[in-house]
Amino acid sequence: MEHHTRPTTGPATYLPKAETGRTLPADRTVLLVIDPVNDFLSEGGAAWEMTKGTVEKNNVIPNLKRAIDGARSQGIPVLFGPMAYTEEDYALHNLQKRSGINRLMFENKMFLAGSWGADFHPEIQPQAQDIVLLPHKSCDVFQTDLAEHLESRGITHLVIAGMTANLCCESTGRHGTEAGYDVTFLSDAIGAAGLPEYEAAIHINFPLISNGVITVDDFLASIEHSPVPAIEAGDTVHGSDDAEIGNVKKVVNDGDGPGYLVVGQGLLKSDVYVPLDAVVRRSGTDVFINLPTLIVGKMPWTEPPTAATTSAKQGPPAAAVEKLYGSYAPTGRA
Repeated sequence: MEHHTRPTTGPATYLPKAETGRTLPADRTVLLVIDPVNDFLSEGGAAWEMTKGTVEKNNVIPNLKRAIDGARSQGIPVLFGPMAYTEEDYALHNLQKRSGINRLMFENKMFLAGSWGADFHPEIQPQAQDIVLLPHKSCDVFQTDLAEHLESRGITHLVIAGMTANLCCESTGRHGTEAGYDVTFLSDAIGAAGLPEYEAAIHINFPLISNGVITVDDFLASIEHSPVPAIEAGDTVHGSDDAEIGNVKKVVNDGDGPGYLVVGQGLLKSDVYVPLDAVVRRSGTDVFINLPTLIVGKMPWTEPPTAATTSAKQGPPAAAVEKLYGSYAPTGRA
């Protein structure tokens, strides 16, 4: 298995950049399940009165179970990322003073180490082959041993599910994207403290900070074990928010310029020319691009891309730039 090491210094990168497929490679993908614990998911949990609306509406528990069981059956490692707090966290480290969410958890005695509330939901229990991470103490699961597990396994694709949408799931996904991972969120296996928080995360933030927001069914169908069929006319194109853009009318990939899809958007809307390298997922006859549907109409995709227009979007070579910010260069280390 080829391993991709995340650089600690140097320019920003995208870890799966050498891949040409539009699936989730089974040997380089993990499913990260964040905080699937009783305080969030069980009646009587410290946060249940806040979370039960979205957990029940989205069928989060059965969908999480399907995602976990499906990942295991296809050889995808499952990582559990829970929280747990001890007396030292508060008495010595004053975490209750760090942020609003830390204060809320402190006052409501949430995720106390060794308690029923901090334990995993009875239907979502780790198995021997799974990985249970060290506890995160706020919202970012990367502030644990997560990165070490990802790097040691050569992981490039991070699929996120669990709790809660606008806090731990979003913070961890943002960090993953900044670190170069291909990040996907599972929309029907994520809950939140309320519907507004869930909707804002799923429909506004996730589609921009990740490479896609898809369902559990599409996740499982996107895992690569055999060659993926080529995109064809008639396939349905979705944005990174999972909303439908239109249908493929033509696939152009003749080698004379950048490949692209001609996508028909239906009555009263003109065709759009979607670059092939914007396509990041294929699930059956559904094609997913890494841009929200509502933004597609604001892209310069009204004409087929050319080598010249693509080159102009890349900017100048680094060696040709004298001052990075026009009239200023970075000051450097203090």
